[in-house]
Amino acid sequence: MLCFLSSLSDNAYSLVAEVMKKLVAIAPSHCHLFISELADAVQNLIRSAKVELKLFGEAVKSLLSTTSSDGAAILRVLQALSSLVTSITEKEKDLQLLPETERSSALSQVWDINTALEPLWIELSICISKIESYSDSAPDLLAPSSTSTSRQSGLTPPLPAGTQNILPYIESFFVMCEKLHPAQPGSVNDFGMAALSDVEDAGTPSAGQQKNASSVSKFDEKHVAFVKFSEKHRKLLNSFIRQNPGLLEKSFSLMLKVPRFVDFDNKRAHFRSKIKHQQHDHHHSPLRISVRRAYILEDSYNQLRLRSTQDLKGRLTVHFQGEEGIDAGGLTREWYQLLSRVIFDKGALLFTTVGNESTFQPNPNSVYQTEHLSYFKFVGRVVGKALFDGQLLDVHFTRSFYKHILGAKVTYHDIEAIDPDYFRNLKWMLENDISDVLHLTFSIDADEEKLILYERTQVTDYELIPGGRNIKVTEENKHQYVDLIAEHRLTTAIRPQINAFLEGFNELIPRELISIFNDKELELLISGLPEIDMDDMRANTEYSGFSAASPVIQWFWEVVQGFSKEDKARLLQFVTGTSKVPLEGFSALQGISGSQKFQIHKAYGSPDHLPSAHT
Repeated sequence: MLCFLSSLSDNAYSLVAEVMKKLVAIAPSHCHLFISELADAVQNLIRSAKVELKLFGEAVKSLLSTTSSDGAAILRVLQALSSLVTSITEKEKDLQLLPETERSSALSQVWDINTALEPLWIELSICISKIESYSDSAPDLLAPSSTSTSRQSGLTPPLPAGTQNILPYIESFFVMCEKLHPAQPGSVNDFGMAALSDVEDAGTPSAGQQKNASSVSKFDEKHVAFVKFSEKHRKLLNSFIRQNPGLLEKSFSLMLKVPRFVDFDNKRAHFRSKIKHQQHDHHHSPLRISVRRAYILEDSYNQLRLRSTQDLKGRLTVHFQGEEGIDAGGLTREWYQLLSRVIFDKGALLFTTVGNESTFQPNPNSVYQTEHLSYFKFVGRVVGKALFDGQLLDVHFTRSFYKHILGAKVTYHDIEAIDPDYFRNLKWMLENDISDVLHLTFSIDADEEKLILYERTQVTDYELIPGGRNIKVTEENKHQYVDLIAEHRLTTAIRPQINAFLEGFNELIPRELISIFNDKELELLISGLPEIDMDDMRANTEYSGFSAASPVIQWFWEVVQGFSKEDKARLLQFVTGTSKVPLEGFSALQGISGSQKFQIHKAYGSPDHLPSAHT
């Protein structure tokens, strides 16, 4: 097994691991011999690796002059080991190729390796903390690029020199957590979302969770180790991802199981990468539509509703009937803007405003719109297509509707944005003893149901649970009552509309891909930045016939700086074709052939000519 300690290339290491895996498939009884050799190799490496990490931690400058070999060697051994463990658990589960005693002996060695590696992970955490402390003196080294300067250059600030030397150690830790954690037989790879969600919720366990708290196993402890490590060192981990986005699809993929540890810009880059792969892996014919402005909803609906999912992934070009123009991006942006205005207009009966009249959710009374569920599927396709194409929509949904798109559970807290007074009443119920104070049952009377359904005339009492009219709300069951009320108000009353929307949306955007975002991040992804940063716009402007110091340009920016928020949006609409700013800022404005900065050209000719704009 000394080959793993020599200076072989990555391809050579991968080849050796693949050969071992095939040998085990042919002669599974010899698997424990390979595992034993790999275990010895890890044990021999641990001591020197701890010394190396200690050296990095005590003198961070040593990172500059060191080329780590121990971290890479441990990573390769653990990767080979994980491949063998996966192989024997799958084989044992399907074909019973290994006797129980041999399998238990082989896995026991793996768990011993976990124990032996614990001090190394402690040393790794200490080392990273010192590197982060060192970087705090120059915070831009590890912080996301958010200033106008970094936006303008388009470059990501580099990691501290030499930091790449500890990357193999971090990757090794993730391999151990994902593939080599102690688990029940047959569940070595079962590092799923459910288990991680339990860890995330461990801070405030429910009564049911508390009952099982005493039986925490090593399996759970390894999940906790991963969560604690990722939370403590998320700054450096995200800097690695920012420098090399491919890590999220490889050795750092485990972080996507607990996406709250991944910064939004890294999630967005991962999302766009996945979408780009879909676009490149399959040839999609152009998607051309021709619409009348006065009937933009009907024409768009009729032309897109029968298109296949693959058709919808083609490049969209829009023609407005009766108008000349080539769609270089501006017409498509205008189509999205005009269509969204009609879709969310009250007259369409599809969506209704709630709370402060600026957020939308499906209208429970949309049934009065002909083919209303088909229209909701169409709207889901439009929103999904906008995300697929990187277009921004001038619309904001309720927090609960974003959660429905993500597949996240709604809670009574989400009622606050819809009905603040009702939310306060529910909150008071939960925080006070309601014995002999409130006289409620697990039902909603017709008058209240009418309000929930926005004054629908024909409504009846609604039972939250079977026989709810006869079940009183007590101090003991009030939490269940509040949960059911929230579920009804935010979900049940509009469930058909939600399902139809998601059917269309998930045709283009898979649930597992969009679910890495939270509700606030999804709003940014769909609608862009809420504020227009004119300093960023100025820093990302190019001039032709002028310079930044030209008097006319100086006057222009002085006037613009005094604009109201609405006037800035109108200016942006006039000169770019959209009133929304990309999340990356003005450096990411799109033209016909990709990124295109805002440009101001000098108009030669008569001084009487008015300014003009091309989108």
